[in-house]
Amino acid sequence: MAVINFGGVDENVITREEFPLSKAREVLKDEVIAVIGYGVQGPGQSLNLRDNGFNVIVGQRKGGKTWEKAVADGWVPGETLFDIEEAAERGTIIQYLLSDAAQIEVWPRIKPYLTPGKALYFSHGFGITFKDRTGIIPPPDIDVIMVAPKGSGTSLRRLFLEGRGLNSSYAIFQDATGKAFDRVIALGIGVGSGYLFETTFEREVYSDLTGERGTLMGAIQGLLSAQYEVLRAHGHSPSEAFNETVEELTQSLMPLFAENGMDWMYANCSTTAQRGALDWMGPFHDATKPVFEKLYNEVASGREAQRSIDSNSRPDYRERLEEELKALRESEMWRTGAVVRKLRPENN
Repeated sequence: MAVINFGGVDENVITREEFPLSKAREVLKDEVIAVIGYGVQGPGQSLNLRDNGFNVIVGQRKGGKTWEKAVADGWVPGETLFDIEEAAERGTIIQYLLSDAAQIEVWPRIKPYLTPGKALYFSHGFGITFKDRTGIIPPPDIDVIMVAPKGSGTSLRRLFLEGRGLNSSYAIFQDATGKAFDRVIALGIGVGSGYLFETTFEREVYSDLTGERGTLMGAIQGLLSAQYEVLRAHGHSPSEAFNETVEELTQSLMPLFAENGMDWMYANCSTTAQRGALDWMGPFHDATKPVFEKLYNEVASGREAQRSIDSNSRPDYRERLEEELKALRESEMWRTGAVVRKLRPENN
């Protein structure tokens, strides 16, 4: 384990150099990794583990679209693809990668197969951190561990195929066997992490929920739509408003930001852009920080989790969710975006 200084703060970090793939394979050579769920994280993690030479099986509901997707990805029914209970019984490490709502629903079917010495693996701290609300309370004689890639399963897989990695956090909630650390790091390397940084289940879920509702998804959509609406209200065309709001951000500036940081991106823009950005970042900071404080407090109190649980437990939650997503998808800004993307040179 290396101690890396991040902006003046020391953190524990595991890299591929100090914990290579060969060591991960040795640690897990006698394990059967059962990936439960084939939705968001399941495909990327299971396929990366399989390609890296680990003994992986998948557990999924038979007959659904995700079952067929797993078959299309090369998982063989009766050999490497099973229903959920059989996969959980066969696995020595159970990667519980269902959605938060599905984890609550399926938990009574999984728990009987959590026999002594097994490991229960998560990629999100929700179920365990809010266990009094979710009912996900693991037995005391198993390891409970987490690797949380900092991105979608699709990104994890894409970067793996490009020979790169997606950074992940790791945490140990329960070490019943004395092997939890080696298990969790080996799995983190196996699923394709760039490097692994230490956290706790609680810190992961607080930061994750804040990030999703904040700059990763909720806040960015709110900011983009606000700017787009102002430009449109002042007579700018949909194409101009979208290009100035979204296209330039995602196609020009964000790659510079990702490459070397916001300071470097600022330095590589015009002096006019630099002056304006420096002048206006303060007002935006001051306007949004109270919203982020409120958001974090809602997450830490458990109220945000309870709202998610209540919403996702309604019998019509999928239909209601699809209606909201449809309204977003059919907004003028994103209908314009669909046209702009088709006009990119690589698509012509």
